[in-house]
Parts: sequence; C-alpha cells; structure tokens
Amino acid sequence: MAKNNSDTLKTVLITRFSALGDVAMTIPIVYPMCKANPKVSFVFATRKMAQGIFENCPENLIVLGIDLDDYKGITGPVKLASNLQHRYDFDAVADLHDVLRTKLMVATFKRKGVRVAVINKGHKEKRQLTKGKSHQPVVSTHARYKAVFSALGLKLGEEFTSIYTQGEKPKSPIVPAKEKGDRWIAIAPFSQHKGKEYPLEQMKLVIAEMSRWEHCYLFLMGGGAKERELLDPIMMRYSNVLSLLHIKHSFADELALLNHCDVMLTMDSANMHLASLVGIPVVSVWGATHPSCGFMGWHQALKDTVQLDLDCRPCSVYGNKKCRYGDYHCMKDISPELILDKVKTVLER
Repeated sequence: MAKNNSDTLKTVLITRFSALGDVAMTIPIVYPMCKANPKVSFVFATRKMAQGIFENCPENLIVLGIDLDDYKGITGPVKLASNLQHRYDFDAVADLHDVLRTKLMVATFKRKGVRVAVINKGHKEKRQLTKGKSHQPVVSTHARYKAVFSALGLKLGEEFTSIYTQGEKPKSPIVPAKEKGDRWIAIAPFSQHKGKEYPLEQMKLVIAEMSRWEHCYLFLMGGGAKERELLDPIMMRYSNVLSLLHIKHSFADELALLNHCDVMLTMDSANMHLASLVGIPVVSVWGATHPSCGFMGWHQALKDTVQLDLDCRPCSVYGNKKCRYGDYHCMKDISPELILDKVKTVLER
C-alpha cells in the first residue's frame, strides 16, 4: 500500500544523473529537506563525477556516485534499480531527472511496490519560450524539485544559504591568504555549448581591465586540457591572475576557494550553480539561453545578469542548438564594458 506522509518513510532514493550543473541545482533543495526530515534516510544516486560537489552534506544523506558504464542498455537501469532496492529497501523514490534511464528505474521500483514521485520538467512551456510563442517565465527547476519531495509528503525545510555555516572559511591547499581589502573574482569563461559562451577574445579584454583594478585578484576556472591551453597564456601575462587548471584540485578545493571570493563572473554553466552553493554574488552572462527557462542560479539576482534583449532569445533551453543566423550575436554583441560595469556594481554594493 502506498505511504501517504513522511512519518511512514524510512529510506528514500533520489535520482539525478544529468550534467554537473543540474545536479548542483538539487543541493539547495535536498540539504534543507534532509535536515527537516531527520528520521528519514536519503540516498542520492548520481554520476560518479558529480559526487564530489556534495560537501558538508546532512548526516542522513548518502551520496552514491554511479558508474553508468556498468549499467548500459535497456536492462542496465532495471539492474541498477534492483541492486539499489536490494541494498537499501526504499520506501519511496524521488526522480528528479525523468529520462529513459530513470523511467526504467521508476517502472522497476513500482513493480516492487515502492512509492514514486517524478519531476514535471515543463517541456511544453519551455518550447513555447524558444519558439517565441510565450514570454512568460516558466516554473523554476528548484521549484520543480521541491514539488517532487512535497508529493512524497516530505517537509522542505528552511531556505538554503550555503553548504558552509555562517562565518565558516574552509581551508584548502589551493586557497592563498586573503589580505584585508583584497577583492577576489572567480571567472568561469567556458560553457559546454557555443550558444552559452562569451567569445574568449572579448573575455580577454574583460580580464585585462580587471587585472588593473586595485587590490584585485582573478581566479580562472574551467576543465580539460584544451581549456588549460587557452587559459595558461592569460595567467602568464598578469601577476594577479591564477588559472585553477594549472593546479591539481578537487571540487572541495574549488568550493573552498569560491567561498572566499567576492563575486563570480560566469556563463550559464555548472559554475554558476556551484557559486550558489557557497552563497556568493554572481554575474552571469546569457546568450542563446535565458533565465526565464527556469535554470537561474539559486537566489541569484536577475539584475546581476548580462544579456541582450533580442527577439530571437531564447532560441534554446540548453544552448545546444546552432545559431539560426550563424554568428551568435546574442553573445558577440555584448560589450566587455557592459560586463565590467556589472561586476563593478556588485563589488561596490
């Protein structure tokens, strides 16, 4: 028989196997929810590479990094669900992903009599935005996550502010000493898709100007050998610019550094959501995508975004579509001065 409220729940599975940013977006909802339901044990199943962002997680939350190569094909998700159910004996499942993999897992859990709640992604409303048939912002992804837990009768908890307690300054080998009066700016210039990435040559102008700001230190963030090759020459040119790609570090180190920063300049990317985990101000640059599609960072201000008001925006929910004009002018036409002014405004706030 289905269970109707959190008092009858003992162990709940949460699933989200998507990109790093989508997983990071779950934390401001999942952490307070876990703390508000201390008698329930939660297991969060995600990709192995995303496991490291769950810093300072609640005591009743286990994070499982799953190697999806071990569960390929149609039978893979069924096998994964069966293995997890045998190991943990779940009372309920919160599917925050709703793709073929988790649909197959959900079907398996249902056959075993486990209660299930699934996210409503709002695909129709988002398509209306990208086709220009609507300009009404859709329900945020964070609100959609909350709805899944509410459907299981779970308490949502207090508003999330940071993975760290108030005043906590986590230490890390990669975090240098910060002198009084110094201003630290984290810059994440890359994104998975071209439609979400500010042209690097223009970003170099932004970095060049910021490097001249008094008592200002810049930390460049990214991932992969190609991005390191692009950022290392920039780092070598300025004494107050450091590329993190030049230093071996973990997500814990990266989050510790972000916690010391005064602002982050980022694209619509995973880094935008990582910044939300430590509660620092964010200046985000938007091109093909748009905050109205529901993927704005947790508690980030719309007034701190940099974007152009164009009839063709948004043309994509995820930024993976090619520009219909071929020039990505939604990004190219953003002047470095517009970004610099926005960062200055945040720093002087």
